[in-house]
This record gives sequence, C-alpha cells and structure tokens, in this order.
Amino acid sequence: MTTPAAADPVLSLEAIEARADRRGLLLRLRAPRRLGVWGLQVVVARPRPGRLPLLLGELKGWAIPTAAGLRLDTLRVQGEASHGVGALIWAATFAWALEATPCRRARLLAIRDAPEQHRRLVRYFERLGFRAERELGAGPLDLGPRLLWGGSGLLMEGDCAGGLRRCARWLGTRPAAG
Repeated sequence: MTTPAAADPVLSLEAIEARADRRGLLLRLRAPRRLGVWGLQVVVARPRPGRLPLLLGELKGWAIPTAAGLRLDTLRVQGEASHGVGALIWAATFAWALEATPCRRARLLAIRDAPEQHRRLVRYFERLGFRAERELGAGPLDLGPRLLWGGSGLLMEGDCAGGLRRCARWLGTRPAAG
C-alpha cells in the first residue's frame, strides 16, 4: 500500500530535499527511533564555503506509531527568505510522516505568550490546516499536557496530507491530479 506522499513524487521527501538543493539550501531530517518513538528534527541551512552552514530554520518533535501520533514541539525560522524556509520545513515534516510512519494527523501547541503574538501563531497554524482542539490552561486536568508541551495555549490538530498539499502550493509545486 502506498501513502499519498509516496504515490506522488512531486510531494515526496526526496523531491522536497531536491527543491531545497536547487534553491542553494541544505534540508536535513533526522528521525531516530528508540523504544517505538521517533525523535524528529528538520533543519534548513544555507551552506557557506569554509564556514559552518547558516541555520535558517528548525523544527523539532516526536512521533508515536499511531494515526494521530505526530507531535510538533519547536519551530524556529530566522533570517532570509523565512516564508520559503518554513514551507520547506513543514513540507518535509508532513512528507516524512506520510512516508515513514503511520501518522496521518499532527498536534501542536500554539503557545500563549503575548496576545498579538498568540493570534499570529494561531493564524499561521490555521493556514497550514491546523484546527483548534482545546485550550490548555491552569486546570488540574491540564497539568499533564502542560508539562508535556511546556506551557499553556491552544492545542491544535492538523491533517498531514492536507498540510503537505498547502506547502506544495506555497513552494510552487502542484500536486498531481487524482
């Protein structure tokens, strides 16, 4: 059985890595698996001859082998061409989940810092297809999830295939019909 990403070479992790390379960027994904859990790190950097590459963006998370098992924890995008870097990171993350794991849905926490920053973060995740699931606040039932996620905020869930299609549009790649 093929996954949506594996069935469409335009959206495969290999194709996304090649797209980054054509833009002069390094895209690296590490996902070691220990005790049934994948640790995930996706990095985009600009090579610099004779020096260490310049880090432009990074995403960290983990995955357990279930349909809703992808958890995304930390995203940082900095410096030049941040929109394209973010799209590459998200596309690689979703493609990896679809190709290498049974994960089809991802969860993340839109952390609640300053009100305007939180609103921007929620809008950004909504553009990726994430939808509000529930608020993590100060209630006793929220203690465990808050410890896991590292704070309070809006817990959101999104579809990996839908997120990958959105990223393909942002990257100027049209998914194959079907």
